[in-house]
Amino acid sequence: MRCDCHVHVFMDGLDYRKAAGRHRDGVDESVIRSHLGEYQKHHITYLRDGGDALFVSLRARAIAPEYGITYRTPVFAIHKNGHYGSIVGRGFDTMEEYAQLVREVRRLGGDFIKIMTTGIMDFTCAGKITGEALSYADVKEMVHIAHEEGFAVMAHTNSADAVRTAALCGVDSIEHGNYQDEDSIAAMADSGTVWVPTLVTVRNLLGKGRFTDEVLHQIADTQTRGVQMALEKGVQLATGTDAGAWMVMHGTSLDQEYASFYKILGETEDVKRKLGEGNQDIFEKFKIS
Repeated sequence: MRCDCHVHVFMDGLDYRKAAGRHRDGVDESVIRSHLGEYQKHHITYLRDGGDALFVSLRARAIAPEYGITYRTPVFAIHKNGHYGSIVGRGFDTMEEYAQLVREVRRLGGDFIKIMTTGIMDFTCAGKITGEALSYADVKEMVHIAHEEGFAVMAHTNSADAVRTAALCGVDSIEHGNYQDEDSIAAMADSGTVWVPTLVTVRNLLGKGRFTDEVLHQIADTQTRGVQMALEKGVQLATGTDAGAWMVMHGTSLDQEYASFYKILGETEDVKRKLGEGNQDIFEKFKIS
């Protein structure tokens, strides 16, 4: 089973605003079919979407079986207002509002909950994350509410402290997870959290001129050290690309993600087996119970 465990079907890898604009007045099914066709061409049979505010991924899930693809979606991601996340979902101010959004995901038939606990990498300064991370108390309650409703939790999280917090709070997968350290890696290993590092979101930017290659190499080096440490400590790793993000193309990016893993860890049968186990864990957990 070839899995891309983190995609955004409403994006196109080139221009976020134009891609989202194609769905503003209603979901454009032709765009979805074009992307699904690329996944089919690359023999990818499982996709886990990171959500959107336009119901594109929900429509993609309905169409995907025509392409031999199992598709899972949170419908939309959930962020705390004033923090990063509006690009892919809906916001809340109080925990009651968050719980209402979780129930809305259930009403719409979502497969899991995606939460945003931090911002994104600042590509102008290695080691820096945009915005402020959510508190331990907030993340703990968000995970608890989702689990009580029978949902697994996917967490968009960057920085060692935030990853450690999310893992200790019981999230089922960490997405991106840049700038980790021994404590955050140990927390993921102890909690059984699957890490989807989306390596190509950095590596595919090299040489494109949008950001300084020196900074990108510094970020990639921290990814390399984190993934190596994760393998040593027994963290489950899975293949996800963030397809649809800039220069991360639907379909082709999964081969690039595998190549990145193999460059870091070696293309051995053990590495292939462990990636397969991580993918299988996500396949089994990220569907409504």
